[in-house]
Amino acid sequence: MKTAICYYSRHHGNTLKVLQAMAEEGDVDLIDVTTRQAVQLEGYDCVGFASGVYFGKFHEGVTAFARQYLPLGKPVFFVCTYGAAKGNGFKKLTSIAGEKGCPVLGTFGCRGYDTFGPWKLVGGIAKGHPNARDLDKARAFYREIQNG
Repeated sequence: MKTAICYYSRHHGNTLKVLQAMAEEGDVDLIDVTTRQAVQLEGYDCVGFASGVYFGKFHEGVTAFARQYLPLGKPVFFVCTYGAAKGNGFKKLTSIAGEKGCPVLGTFGCRGYDTFGPWKLVGGIAKGHPNARDLDKARAFYREIQNG
């Protein structure tokens, strides 16, 4: 199954680490939404969207990218990393998918080292994440998506 995963990963690269683990499991193209490239997602069997969670939400660059480039009816899945909690990270993307008639195949989230905002004052939270167990779970999630 040919898959595109459109992502935003900065600060500690937590989200990218998870996506690279998933990419080991199949034919996956990772698309950084900050590169400002025009993309054609129609040729993919499914599309993932991934981001760290910032104050309970996905990065706006990912949601804007989904709004602009997600083809009608394309199966999608969502991936996030977070320091304290997932919050409503998937809510806006789920809404965009619904508007475009895209079935949601699943969601995956795991903790990631976080020094954003107030966490910087205490040296960060979720140190050591994503860890090997988190990455194994990410691989298993993607295998489930592939095997439908």
